[in-house]
Amino acid sequence: MSKLPDRRGRGKASGDPAEPRANLYDEVTARIVAELEAGRIPWVQPWSAAACAGPSLPRNALTGRSYSGVNVLLLWGAVIAHGYPSQSWLTFRQAREAGGSVIKGERGQTVVYADRFIPEAEKAKAAASGEDAKAVPFLKRFTVFNIAQCEGLRPGFALDPAPLPEREIVPVAEEVIAASGVDFRIGGSKAFYVPSADFVAVPPQPAFFEQINYYRTCLHELTHATGHAKRLGRDLTNAFGSKGYAREELVAELGSAFLCAALGIVPTVRHADYIASWLEVLREDNRAIFRAASQASKAADWLLARHREAAEARAERRIAA
Repeated sequence: MSKLPDRRGRGKASGDPAEPRANLYDEVTARIVAELEAGRIPWVQPWSAAACAGPSLPRNALTGRSYSGVNVLLLWGAVIAHGYPSQSWLTFRQAREAGGSVIKGERGQTVVYADRFIPEAEKAKAAASGEDAKAVPFLKRFTVFNIAQCEGLRPGFALDPAPLPEREIVPVAEEVIAASGVDFRIGGSKAFYVPSADFVAVPPQPAFFEQINYYRTCLHELTHATGHAKRLGRDLTNAFGSKGYAREELVAELGSAFLCAALGIVPTVRHADYIASWLEVLREDNRAIFRAASQASKAADWLLARHREAAEARAERRIAA
């Protein structure tokens, strides 16, 4: 069993399945609720300050793997709070593997990992009855450090991606929209997704006060579209104003934020219309933000996977030609 982080945040992990899961759910939810209550949306523009890291998803500096789900919100929050110049993170042990160490006195950031285990009593019961053993879900807690909190890392380690040049049309975003295969209609004065007819509608880009926000809106509506039964199969039948509707709006907001970060897009709009309904959902259910962030990550991954497949197909056609 690995030990809990000490007061300096230097513990490796807490993987004890007996750890009260509700405490960790409560802790993370309370953090997000506090941001919303203060009028801040923690997944919008986590890179707005000039000193902070550029737009991208937080990632593990050693493995290169992007964090997902609620961990994106937790690590973006840390970048905002401390003005870190990077979105790259390491565990205490990984910093040593990279040739350096965590600077003495630095405090780490908690991230979580969902897992399942089978208690011994359940194994015995299943063996006796011949039925399948039931796994119990639990959360593991890990501590990570931004590479700005480390020293001595080997040269050129964990370089952040170069930001996109400033421009109105973002080709990579256009490619993601096209590769989704979703019926995408441009025109009118409102943005929406119609599940029954499976199409997205958005106003033309020149209608936006700041044209870059067109892409944030497009990706928001595309995230809704990933919930269709033939894609990821979320419940899209909830009436406007219901808690289910608020949950799906939260998924779409997070999905758009994750996609913008992955594509290097920096929108300026802040959608605050749903803060009250989001707060109601989060205060009532300490797992709601975990579910929403997980579903948003899956939606973003689905759209980005279609984009990669389309890019590979184009490359193959060029080679064949």
